[in-house]
Amino acid sequence: MASRPIFVPKQDSVGVIEKPIEFKWHAGMAASQKKRSIIELHESAKMSGFDRILEISSKSENSLGVQLSAFNLLFTTKKYNKKVSVETAFQGSKVFEKGGPFTDMLGLDSRGAKKDIRLKESGNLISFQFFSYEFPIIPRTYFYDWLYINSLMQNFRLAEEVFSYDCFSDIEFNPKKSINCQAHAVALYISMKNNGCTDSSLKDPLEFLNICQQHYTNQSRNIGVQCSII
Repeated sequence: MASRPIFVPKQDSVGVIEKPIEFKWHAGMAASQKKRSIIELHESAKMSGFDRILEISSKSENSLGVQLSAFNLLFTTKKYNKKVSVETAFQGSKVFEKGGPFTDMLGLDSRGAKKDIRLKESGNLISFQFFSYEFPIIPRTYFYDWLYINSLMQNFRLAEEVFSYDCFSDIEFNPKKSINCQAHAVALYISMKNNGCTDSSLKDPLEFLNICQQHYTNQSRNIGVQCSII
């Protein structure tokens, strides 16, 4: 047995409900094994009252879920008009005690960026720098959420289609080992939009942080600092 969270957008306030679900795990690295585990997860979630679940990962059997994977979701930078994946931008924005951000990663694909040896040899993570803007590491998911949601908003069709689902999963995300999650970011985006947040408020990091402050307080009891836009 294993446990993975289902992420549900809050309706009456900005935030995400994270519900752990126990299910039968199919061991192995093969995509077929991951897909079997996804089926087990969703069946268990439905038994707990969750419906219309979208798996967001490269292992999803739904093409929408595959496209929404941070490895596949692209945005176009305003300054250089360059297409970059969420994963590549996230890894390339990390600032460590001994170096970074390693902006040359922006020329790599998602897997190449994530496997860059400098990410493991540069000491502790101290912040994120996205172009000329500094993001703190607290709240823990703040920068990733902002980056993912702003990338999603550039992909209008995908941003509309996520509203067809009630909750989201990511079979690759283990809360005991990881912090950031694409399924959480999608659920947060839906909650923000359903609670009247404008696109401009989501694009500006300071407004984004202010809107999500209570959610992040509940999540980690920490605060963030001012930044600027993509």
